[in-house]
Amino acid sequence: MLNLVDAHHHVWHSAAHPQPWLDKPALAVLRRPFTVRDLRLATIGVGITRTVLVQAVASAAETEQLLGVADPLVAGVVGWADLESPSLDLSRFEGTRLVGLRHSEPDPAWLCRPAIRRGLRAVAAAGLTFDLLIRPDQFAAALATVRAVPELTFVLDHLGNPRGDVELWASGLRELAAEPNVVAKLSGLITAAPRPQWTLAELRPYVGVALEAFGPARLMYGSDWPVCLLAGTYADTFSAADQLTAHLTGPERADLFAGTAQRVYGLPGD
Repeated sequence: MLNLVDAHHHVWHSAAHPQPWLDKPALAVLRRPFTVRDLRLATIGVGITRTVLVQAVASAAETEQLLGVADPLVAGVVGWADLESPSLDLSRFEGTRLVGLRHSEPDPAWLCRPAIRRGLRAVAAAGLTFDLLIRPDQFAAALATVRAVPELTFVLDHLGNPRGDVELWASGLRELAAEPNVVAKLSGLITAAPRPQWTLAELRPYVGVALEAFGPARLMYGSDWPVCLLAGTYADTFSAADQLTAHLTGPERADLFAGTAQRVYGLPGD
């Protein structure tokens, strides 16, 4: 039995931390509170032993709430902080479960802003990682920033949200993978499929490119629960990742489903 780590999931309560993106009619299934207890119920039979809880709102208050989740299943938290603040101080998180930060903006070039890069250097100095939540049209800015801040480990969420031209996405992914301070999450797979009635065959090319570009030692499994509920259950999500990587060796699967997340995020051992 693999020691399974889910390196990417969320919890939220919209009444406490509003999320306007959930107002779209197609996202109605997500417009309710989701807790770690709900996650435990969803993962029955899968065998997840530890998780990384990821921010959903650009809010310091939400990050504090996530750090206060009293459940041993959550081994680490990727939170949010104002990277552009000249008074950014991450020292107060020392000794907490904060393992990284995440931030995103629609501007294709936001990562190139001097103030953002200054903040990213502060993230590195604090011993944290940075999750990249980007689209393919933001790959160029991400690549330039990854090279400009080589001391920081960047974690590419959801394989960079592949959309549109597969070859264009694959080319950008390979460029990012060539940088030694970038790893990626095999997450958000089933919601990235071109239609709700997805098949493994539709997902296989994306996983194949990611495995070739990063290798299992620089990839980590993440469910993106509860967002994955838009396209299937938690079990569906894990099963897809499991089947699409079934050809890997035992040590390679151990990396992808636990080891990479443990090393990159510095998660405590069993």
